[in-house]
Amino acid sequence: MNPTVFPPALRPITARDNPAIAAVIREVSAEYGLTADKGYTVADPNLDELFQLYSQPGHAYWIIEQDGKVVGGGGIAPLSCSEPDICELQKMYFLPTIRGQGLAKKLALVALERARQNGFKRCYLETTAFLKEAIGLYEHLGFEHISEPLGCTGHTDCEVRMLKTL
Repeated sequence: MNPTVFPPALRPITARDNPAIAAVIREVSAEYGLTADKGYTVADPNLDELFQLYSQPGHAYWIIEQDGKVVGGGGIAPLSCSEPDICELQKMYFLPTIRGQGLAKKLALVALERARQNGFKRCYLETTAFLKEAIGLYEHLGFEHISEPLGCTGHTDCEVRMLKTL
């Protein structure tokens, strides 16, 4: 008899998720060659303390959990050094085992709704051309490509910049 496999669940991050989601982000970053020296998320000094970071006002982060294991996550935060009505969709990372199931879309929709509830009027994101599936999702969600970066994210190698009116 096969063990029961539960469908993935979406829930807010907790402090106990910090090591697991940091490991997911590092694993997916390594898979795509997104190294710290190029300013990708793995260089973020808060990577091991995402619960604390996303507990601040205007911030939110969700975890995808399957069978008791953290397998992905993503969130929103105010865009630093920017107009106060712009948030940023951040740290959307998913292990290969759950990709293609619509979970990134579900999480992004939850994040965008929270952004609206928090009074944001626009949502910005940065990514890299290596992440073709992610770019397709963002385009499907109504994000439009823009030529210049917004805010001061420090992601120097994220050459794809997108913005969505909420």
